[in-house]
Amino acid sequence: MQYFSQILKVRETEKGTDLILHIPGEQIQHKIIKYRNGTVINAEIRIDDNRTITAEQRKKIYATIRDIADYLGDWPEYYKEFFKFQFCMEKGIEYFSLSNCSISIARDFITFLIDFILREDIPLSDEALKRTDDIDRYLWSCIKYKKCCICGRKGEMHHWDAIGMGRDRTKIDDSDLKKIQLCREHHTEAHTIGRDSFEKKYHVYGIIYREG
Repeated sequence: MQYFSQILKVRETEKGTDLILHIPGEQIQHKIIKYRNGTVINAEIRIDDNRTITAEQRKKIYATIRDIADYLGDWPEYYKEFFKFQFCMEKGIEYFSLSNCSISIARDFITFLIDFILREDIPLSDEALKRTDDIDRYLWSCIKYKKCCICGRKGEMHHWDAIGMGRDRTKIDDSDLKKIQLCREHHTEAHTIGRDSFEKKYHVYGIIYREG
């Protein structure tokens, strides 16, 4: 579920930040009660600061659409409109322009395109890692679609948080351990140079992965 919301009050505590949100025009209490089931519901908060799309974001979007068009064999303009309409339908938002949309819409649209190329195994003229505008979501999608987050090749799970020698990996609940998806070559490199050096070299890191 995704809803436009307004932050009414903010309070910081030692444990974090508490927010009071208002969702205009929507009655969703029954949905929250249904899914909560006695537990905390996790939600993602994005702050719209009213800035407009940057030149770098626009460059990433058009480059990715060109790569998709080259691979699938149609005009980039066709795919630009196709993906914009698909994105608007999925997010429940109004049609937008790439000339003046918000920076947050542009970020989410880039993520939408990157998810598509990972899911459909479409090659890019540049690494997807350099195209993404939301590194956390990109790392999550790489795990989901089993793609190396560095080069885009077929990936395998690498535990960023070490499990420890002598423990049976097949019987360990690793749901709360950080992971990253790497091809065999980059997986070997991560073990060879160590986690900190690998993160410094490629600017990637492990995340806790849960299906969304």
